[in-house]
Amino acid sequence: MTDVLLEAQSVKKHFPVTKSFILGRTISSIKAVDGVSFVIRQGETLSLVGESGCGKTTTAKMILLLEHPTTGSIVFRGKDLQRLTSLEMKEYRASVQAVFQDPWSSLNPRMRVGSIIAEPLVVNRILTSKAIRDRVRELLIQVGLRPEHDDLYPHEFSGGQRQRIAIARALSLKPAVIVLDEPVSALDVSVRAQIMNLLKDLQREYGLSYLLIAHNLATVRYMSDRVAVMYLGKIVEAAQTKQLFAHPVHPYTRALIAAALRSRPDTQQEEIVLPGEVPSPLNPPSGCAFHPRCSNALPRCSETPPVLYEQESGHWAACHVAENRTVATAGSFSAEERT
Repeated sequence: MTDVLLEAQSVKKHFPVTKSFILGRTISSIKAVDGVSFVIRQGETLSLVGESGCGKTTTAKMILLLEHPTTGSIVFRGKDLQRLTSLEMKEYRASVQAVFQDPWSSLNPRMRVGSIIAEPLVVNRILTSKAIRDRVRELLIQVGLRPEHDDLYPHEFSGGQRQRIAIARALSLKPAVIVLDEPVSALDVSVRAQIMNLLKDLQREYGLSYLLIAHNLATVRYMSDRVAVMYLGKIVEAAQTKQLFAHPVHPYTRALIAAALRSRPDTQQEEIVLPGEVPSPLNPPSGCAFHPRCSNALPRCSETPPVLYEQESGHWAACHVAENRTVATAGSFSAEERT
């Protein structure tokens, strides 16, 4: 489809484990991300969810070029990142920005707010000082702050205001995609909705695409168009947000939703308690990585790794137990959107 902005194709990230610091002999590898595929379309939000250590943040780092894939490829507007020229790479870095979890640690406390927001413009654009100053003040207004705030330091703002500054900085280069790494988890509950509404308003105004990394399923449900659930480096289920929350297929997805805090105390909700801990990515289980914790596991679950199957239109799951499956091409859970 022409509106596909960014695509990950069977991306893996394995970190080598060495036996000796001096000799540096590799004895194994940590499979942080193990064959992840997805697409992000123009103006939509795709969320990656899962427990800590499932590979969400490592995936985001590869999108931001903070890590490089061991195998697989990342394609932006039809071009493989590994084949970009230096000029095209510079354009990519300007087109894909990030808003991180903690606005305090992501903002330089020794820089004034105006300089923080202007820094990407100074590095990537040839603009006059007046044009940069005008752009900074315009961005401050867009995120709900006052133009005169450009002369203050980050410590003079609340947590929610600092996150607005981080959002303004991400918007400065007019990006196409913004990676949101737990953008509201460090904020007070009272201001989370304000930041989420601001992000949705900016998305509608500028046609932004978001890759949202989050633990809080309420945030995911409110912000997302599509959701991909990760477990031990793999996507185990993916679907449109409403479909995923209404009819989860994979037992791990059902457990995540069951563990979420109910919006209404009087509503009935399935109670699922997963035994054990998440296996180590250094030595993952054979077959389906989830089978040691799954109460419905079949004998073949410990032998054969499942692949993504289409349960119904647009709803994909990697589970041997699931019924009514149609074979899908690897990682193409949004394939129906490409036709």
